[in-house]
Amino acid sequence: MVTMLRRLDLTQVPASELFDLMPRAEVDVEAASHAVAPLIADVRERGAAAVADQSERFDGVRPPALATSAQDIAAALAGLDPKVRHALELAITHARAAHTAQLPTACRTEIVPGGHVEQRWIPVRRVGLYVPGGLAVYPSSVVMNVVAAQVAGVEQLAVASPAQRDFGGLVHPTILAACALLGVSEVYAAGGAGAIAMFAYGARDGEHVVCEPVDVITGPGNVYVAAAKRAVMGRVGIDAEAGTTEIAILADDAADPRFVAADLISQAEHDPAAASVLITPSVALADAVDAELERRVPATRHAERVRTALTGPQSGVVLVRDLDQAVDVTNAYAAEHLEIQTRDAAGVSRRIRNAGAIFLGPWSPVPLGDYLAGSNHVLPTGGTARFASGLGVQAFIKSVQVVEYDRHALESLAGPLVALAESEDLPAHGQTVACRFEAR
Repeated sequence: MVTMLRRLDLTQVPASELFDLMPRAEVDVEAASHAVAPLIADVRERGAAAVADQSERFDGVRPPALATSAQDIAAALAGLDPKVRHALELAITHARAAHTAQLPTACRTEIVPGGHVEQRWIPVRRVGLYVPGGLAVYPSSVVMNVVAAQVAGVEQLAVASPAQRDFGGLVHPTILAACALLGVSEVYAAGGAGAIAMFAYGARDGEHVVCEPVDVITGPGNVYVAAAKRAVMGRVGIDAEAGTTEIAILADDAADPRFVAADLISQAEHDPAAASVLITPSVALADAVDAELERRVPATRHAERVRTALTGPQSGVVLVRDLDQAVDVTNAYAAEHLEIQTRDAAGVSRRIRNAGAIFLGPWSPVPLGDYLAGSNHVLPTGGTARFASGLGVQAFIKSVQVVEYDRHALESLAGPLVALAESEDLPAHGQTVACRFEAR
């Protein structure tokens, strides 16, 4: 039987080999790095003019100005569909509540009598927030980036999004409106590697500073955005090299194939390279999902894009022996979005080590997290959820340790400190203590 989703039978594969056998997008960040290097260098050398040139080259339009005017931002909000405005305001409220809960608290610990170490959390001063604008428009990404930074206490927020040919070279009006709702007034019509370089190195127009450099860059994008973020990492902090979206659904024979098929399609409509993966021990469910896909895909608006994504090498059905192996496979895949549609979804979730975000049960589809759940949809892709986290308050704050010892506390540790300094052949380290207790 020919199926839309190719099938991989991993029932006899040992856990150690699962990572390399999972369906994944063929993304070559290294090759993209060679392509973006001259673009970044051009922005460093020529500033705003280079960013505008790259917009004209890659987006097909030259923005009238790199920085968006307050009037254009206000006009976008005034023209926003009231239903969309209500939805964005709801998304902002929910995201602010969930992200506020992420804030760590300072703590002061007494190590010895009179000797303390305090853990402080300090927000970075300035951030650059990237919002993609290719096949779709993402005001929800404005919410995800901005709310997390605002809750963290960042003083200066700058947003960049590609210039839109349909809007005379301005940023898409829905993105501008979302910025207005969030009180963000610094918005740039800049996309791709040029926008990332602008944030990292700043951009001038002659002697005029158009955009100041930032401390941290966050936000999703295509492979060229990911490559540019890798190139400037170290000059600035980055959240992650977020790439093309992906969903994995871990399901048993209790799952509703209609829900599973609809959820696989939802991520496939993002991009022809999007990954949609079903992990199941049930051949009957896989057959039923395939039947649903054949019925639903032709009826969806972006049918060609969806079909390309579902039939690509990055998508498929992974057949496993049982739920135990399903958990192993899921951890090996380390999905950006993981839905668990099993009899005991909460119990299964506690065995998941690697996932960007987890959606439990039949009533928690991924698009809930994309928009209104309160969680953040900027998540690690390509298996990086093994070591990376989704975007949150932590991306915009630094941990600083503050050490304060009084005379008696230092004196109590003088002997051990000098002994360690001498053992490392760093006697001047020990002298910093000894000199404080010498007679004058």
